[in-house]
Amino acid sequence: MKLLRFGPKGQEKPGCLDAQGNLRDLSGVSDDFGGDTVALEALAKLALLDLETLPIVAQNTRLGAPLAHVPNFYCIGLNYAAHAAETGAEKPKEPLVFSKATSSLAGPHDPIIIPKGAARTDWEVELGIVIGKRALYVDEADALGYVAGYCAVNDVSERDFQKNRGGQWIKGKSAPGFGKIGPWIVTADAVPDPQALRLQLSVNGQTRQDSTTADMIFTVAQIISYMSHFMELVPGDVIATGTPSGVAAGMSPPQFLQPGDVVSLTVEGLGTQSADVIAAS
Repeated sequence: MKLLRFGPKGQEKPGCLDAQGNLRDLSGVSDDFGGDTVALEALAKLALLDLETLPIVAQNTRLGAPLAHVPNFYCIGLNYAAHAAETGAEKPKEPLVFSKATSSLAGPHDPIIIPKGAARTDWEVELGIVIGKRALYVDEADALGYVAGYCAVNDVSERDFQKNRGGQWIKGKSAPGFGKIGPWIVTADAVPDPQALRLQLSVNGQTRQDSTTADMIFTVAQIISYMSHFMELVPGDVIATGTPSGVAAGMSPPQFLQPGDVVSLTVEGLGTQSADVIAAS
């Protein structure tokens, strides 16, 4: 299934896409998506629905973030060797885990807002994992069984805040709109191999990133297993698994985002985002 949320900002309803690509209203059978409503048990019940019986929603309806809220928004840094090299960093020996503020959550086509005082706002196309059941001390061989679904993520980053303002990376990762996910969550049964997905991102029609998840240093299964030995992952948690090379900070000279730019990205099988870049009001 492809699960999504639609409607005006702050008034979104749960929905899905049917086999013909029609947007269907799920609000009669689900309150919303987030936390336990995307647990594996809840998704198994949704899978039994006859989608053809659900109301159709107009195709031009705004799509919000496919999750109303996330308990935790985790990220993995420097998880593609070429990206680590372009930033001048050593290849990590263990997954580099950090967080985004959950208030950064945004829809796939909502604008990217350059924060006040920012000058080095960057893009990062990533494969996102949505956790489907509580995970603690999980073996790598079992780890994919804890995944509810996958989504496209743009881990928007302000590099000056991230690198030069002291403390942890979260400061450069958490401005409103910096956690763009969607357009939908694709349930795990429809993604047989998360290590065989192409990721692409363009700015103003010019390709900046083009790689595959086969180049990840740490696989999805390794990430889930590793993290579960330090914390308990819970349903609805999102993990952004790292970005390939081609970010603005790695260009010579760097070409950071400016108001008026348009950022488009696709993760194979998981949909496309397109967002205007604007300045904070």
